[in-house]
Amino acid sequence: MSFSNNNIVEDEYEKFIRRMNPPRVVIDNESCKNVTVIQVDSANRHGILLDVVQVLTDLNLVVRKAYISSDGGWFMDVFNVTDQDGNKILDDGVLDFIQKSLGPDSCFASSMRRSVAVTSTMDHTSIELIGSDRPGLLSEVSAVLTHLKCNVVNAEIWTHNTRAAGVIQVSDEETGSAVIDPEKLSLINQLLSNVLRGSSKSREAKTAVAHTVTHTDRRLHQMMFADRDYERPSDDERERPQVNVVNWQNKDYSVVTIRCKDRPKLLFDTICTLIDMQYMVFHGNVDAEGPEAYQEYCVRHIDGYPVKSDAERQRVIQCLEAAIERRVCEGLKLELCTTDRVGLLSDVTRIFRENSLAVTRAEVSTRDGKAVNTFYVRDASGYPVDGNIIESIRQTIGQTILRVKGTPEGSNQVPQESPARSLFGGLFKSRSFCNFGLVRSYS
Repeated sequence: MSFSNNNIVEDEYEKFIRRMNPPRVVIDNESCKNVTVIQVDSANRHGILLDVVQVLTDLNLVVRKAYISSDGGWFMDVFNVTDQDGNKILDDGVLDFIQKSLGPDSCFASSMRRSVAVTSTMDHTSIELIGSDRPGLLSEVSAVLTHLKCNVVNAEIWTHNTRAAGVIQVSDEETGSAVIDPEKLSLINQLLSNVLRGSSKSREAKTAVAHTVTHTDRRLHQMMFADRDYERPSDDERERPQVNVVNWQNKDYSVVTIRCKDRPKLLFDTICTLIDMQYMVFHGNVDAEGPEAYQEYCVRHIDGYPVKSDAERQRVIQCLEAAIERRVCEGLKLELCTTDRVGLLSDVTRIFRENSLAVTRAEVSTRDGKAVNTFYVRDASGYPVDGNIIESIRQTIGQTILRVKGTPEGSNQVPQESPARSLFGGLFKSRSFCNFGLVRSYS
């Protein structure tokens, strides 16, 4: 039987199991004073825990506690969740979405695809790239896309352990939809590969073409894991999360424990990594009610065995440490909000580069014609970010367009906003389209 036929049989079998044992979701806002309790019961399958966690994470819900049990053929998980302000979930639209996404009518499915790709849909083309990190890399990538008349609609860029990975969704400037010209797609691959490769020959840099789409955050984890970003230099003495793996005596489980500073999406990052490393979570306990998060999982590899060797144990520890660290950003958080246009990202990141700022992480999104972008920046030479440089950049871009979250390390008092006009003239408008609030810089 061919591989594709095997997939068809497995899909049909999974559908049959779901029809016989449909998922059940119970949302309880009465039992606990400060949290909403979400219980999910379903027939068990590899990856279902990640699917559930992914839905909650995409809704920006905060998991305060979780209890996991999926031993045998049945999966049961209980989550205590709040919104980002620590309140119960009372929005009927959100509650209905959870029911539809996780209940009997849901059709979520995990993808284990690992290829780096340029993927086209009707609305945009998704470009996946990975290479060596260096100051100005995002500026160079966005300049190439602007030169090729591609508008960046959404993007997520991560850097970790000297490597950079990104998923960038672009549209064609002329049509406003996906890039479909094969020659143009080939040129995008070629030029971006050249930029990513730079002068480094020691590690691979690539883009490619694929035909499926994966959840952006999961795809970034997969790309960096496949790129082995978890391999640290021997002289790296940075403080690390506390991760331990031991085999449970007289039981066929390995017990994984994690202690680290809590932050949004931490649960997704650790579960995603265990699943993509081909480990099944049978039992688990998560507690993130304080500033420190504690996670404990009983796992086996999909071959049915617990961790077999010290080398395997060390690899699990390293990969979980990397998964936790990828989203923790060193640097100053800047938020930009203005009318979207082709070349906006290229112009902004060029200004960062010209002022010796390196982007350690970026989140770019477009909503109703408005660009809403978040950048984490640090000084390219390793010195504390200079507050005067930040203020100069804000004067250039527009003070109501670019906002600072927190205070630059070692900076002087930042001057009050002045009515100075943007040096870009008509390229930026001096109106703010967003309501900015104080956000933790490690989110």
